[in-house]
Amino acid sequence: MEKKSNIILIGFMGTGKTAVGKRLANILHMDFYDTDQEIEKVTGMTMNRLYQKYGEIRFRSEEELMLQKLVKKENAIIATGGGMVLDQEIIDKLRQHGILICLTANPDIIYERVKRRNNRPLLKKGNLYENIVKLLQERDNFYKYADFTIDTSNLDFEQIINEILKFLNEYTGKEEN
Repeated sequence: MEKKSNIILIGFMGTGKTAVGKRLANILHMDFYDTDQEIEKVTGMTMNRLYQKYGEIRFRSEEELMLQKLVKKENAIIATGGGMVLDQEIIDKLRQHGILICLTANPDIIYERVKRRNNRPLLKKGNLYENIVKLLQERDNFYKYADFTIDTSNLDFEQIINEILKFLNEYTGKEEN
């Protein structure tokens, strides 16, 4: 089996992908990339502005282009946008180029985390909590493709990192056999 050098964090917005990814990259001496932040650098627009100005199709197109660029990296941790897994081809590409770790959280926790700075274009209209629940249900099947899933609802960063490191040790041990 070919050894995968990248760790790709998937999961819903507000589950901690960026914060966990940065800490994990520091511990593992890996490069860290957040797809949203990388798109913002390239386009010169916030994700929210990009979505408002050009719509979801362009938004998803920018995500896919950035993903194609980032999966070529080696020894990197990549935090993806929450909806990046909505396309089977993208999931396949992610799995091909890295170990998929899904961060989850219950809707109440996500609501508390994203309401403070609701800069998420897909949550702007209607009831924030109801939108979160609806999107979580829509994406649930896609998140199941992860090699490892961890619920971040009631864990601090140290606990989350320790669980991921434990999984990675087991996973890389299997990969070398």
